[in-house]
Amino acid sequence: MNSKIGPIAVFDSGYGGLTVLEKLREKLPEYDFIYLGDNARTPYGTRSFDVVYEYTLEAVKKLFSMGVHLIVLACNTASAKALRTIQQKDLPNIDNSKRVLGVIRPSAEAVSEYTQTNKVGVLGTVGTVQSFSYPMELTKQSDSIQTYQEACPMWVPLVENGEAHSEGADYFIQKNISQLLSQEKGIDTIILGCTHYPLLIDKINKYMPKKCTVLSQGDIVSDSLVDYLKRHPEMDQKCSKNASVSFYTTENTEKFKQTAGYFLKEDIEVKHIQLSVSSDQ
Repeated sequence: MNSKIGPIAVFDSGYGGLTVLEKLREKLPEYDFIYLGDNARTPYGTRSFDVVYEYTLEAVKKLFSMGVHLIVLACNTASAKALRTIQQKDLPNIDNSKRVLGVIRPSAEAVSEYTQTNKVGVLGTVGTVQSFSYPMELTKQSDSIQTYQEACPMWVPLVENGEAHSEGADYFIQKNISQLLSQEKGIDTIILGCTHYPLLIDKINKYMPKKCTVLSQGDIVSDSLVDYLKRHPEMDQKCSKNASVSFYTTENTEKFKQTAGYFLKEDIEVKHIQLSVSSDQ
């Protein structure tokens, strides 16, 4: 491979980023992609800012060492707790021509196209909600937007344990949506602030009032990346285009293959990768 070009990387703490990768492959079918899941250390949502930053930076450095120039953090927690520091502090020291993008800003930017009341709800992990990244980013888009958040600590485990279609999932999804909407009756737009949540979309729509528009990040982030590459032809030229995708996990490859197949509805080949010699915290 020409050392000056490389695949676009999609990173997540687990499997949720596969919902973003799927949409990226639809919108940019000729591009090469690497997917890296830090499954050995998932979930990130309950971890501290320092730990999430440390883990995310290790992944970013590893992916850059594999010839990647552009990384999408398809993880709301990593985007909330690590992205800004990596962009401002680390990238200038690593390589200022490389880029790391997140999922929160594109999601916030899309809201204005949908909300009529300027009252926006966010469903996310505990870590994403506690970071207040969405309220801050939405306020940057418009002073008039009011944001209401609800942490959904059970939603990711439901997906990753194959319980997305169970009655137990109904209980927790209905409960969290009800608690979010009880904060403000005027909410008309809701961001699914976790890339796992599209796997629960049928049940989410079941309990969501018809007046509410639900924004899923796969479409938003993929549209945003298409636009980014058009605006930055110098980065586009560094992206290899052989329509390939490679999968890496820090955990057991067979387990990843089985669960990823549930997300992607296809058989994939997976390689194991190690990000750090240090033990888990």
